[in-house]
Amino acid sequence: MNPLQTILILAFAFLTVFAESVLSAPRYLLGAQIDLLPGLMVFTALSSDIWTVALLAILGGLGYDSLSANPLGVSIIPLMVVGFMVHARHDLILRSLPFAQFMLGAAASAIVPALVLILLLNGGKQPLIGWSSIWQWLVMTAGGALATPVIFAFFAWCDRNLGYQPMNETSFRPDREILRDRNKM
Repeated sequence: MNPLQTILILAFAFLTVFAESVLSAPRYLLGAQIDLLPGLMVFTALSSDIWTVALLAILGGLGYDSLSANPLGVSIIPLMVVGFMVHARHDLILRSLPFAQFMLGAAASAIVPALVLILLLNGGKQPLIGWSSIWQWLVMTAGGALATPVIFAFFAWCDRNLGYQPMNETSFRPDREILRDRNKM
């Protein structure tokens, strides 16, 4: 596991949560705030170990809840459920295809708000639910689906430019034979 990738994932989560709380233009234009944490969780579950998935769910969920109207910690379990489900099958998922990234981002962006709503209703809270909630849920799903391939491309760019790239070429020809016997000289 690359420690630089874990640091970049957590820094991206911090900046994402901060940008979602500060930038209000998408909220006014679309009528809903696009959440990028589920798409980031899909990337993390497909490219990192289980500890990074858990760390992102805890720190990202706490950061998101601390800057929103949610009770503190309610977003941790939905993010962790999505991360663990994707990580359990990460060897079967075609992670390099943008269509697969799009569909996983759409599923994660739809599941996380639904699970948060279920947890809020079971916790005795009274969230504002109406017909506009369906529009907000659709916008969050579509925005997260579109953002997930962008997140994959961003981290691929970071890996190419910041990560260690081993050299594939060698100075020796593969058809060259090296004699190791002293008597044949």
